[in-house]
Amino acid sequence: MEKETPNSNAAQEYLPYLAWIIALVATVGSLFFSEVMQLPPCVLCWYQRIAMYPLVLIIGVGIISRDSRMKSYALPLALVGLAISIYHNLLYYGLIPESITPCTQGISCTSRQIEWLGFITIPLMALTAFIGISLCLLIYKTEKKGSE
Repeated sequence: MEKETPNSNAAQEYLPYLAWIIALVATVGSLFFSEVMQLPPCVLCWYQRIAMYPLVLIIGVGIISRDSRMKSYALPLALVGLAISIYHNLLYYGLIPESITPCTQGISCTSRQIEWLGFITIPLMALTAFIGISLCLLIYKTEKKGSE
C-alpha cells in the first residue's frame, strides 16, 4: 500500500482549483479571440467551446459546494472536449484529410489565424487546456462519505 504524505494531500486539494483556472483562462481567451480580436471560430472551435464553457460553472460550483461528485459531472465533458480537440489538431496539422471535416460553412477548421513562436495555435491552446483539465480531474481523488 502506498502511504500518502501531507504534501500529496495538499496537492490533491488544489487540483480542482487548477482545473477551474485552466477552464476560466480558456473561456476568457476564446472570447478574447472572437470578440476583441475579431477572429471567427470554426465549427470545431464552437464544439470545443460547448464543452469548455460549462466546465467553468460545473467545477466552480463543485468547489464552492464541496460536491464530491463534481468530478463525475465535469470529467465526461472535459473528455468529450479533449476528443474533439485531438480531432481538430489532427485535421489542422494535416494528419487527417480536410475532405472529411465538418467545416463546410464559415471559416475552415484548418485556417491559420494565430501562430505564435511558429507553433502555438488556437487548436493547440485548446488541446493543452483540455489535457490539463482532464489530467487534474483524473488525478483528483474525491473523499468517500464513510471516511469522514
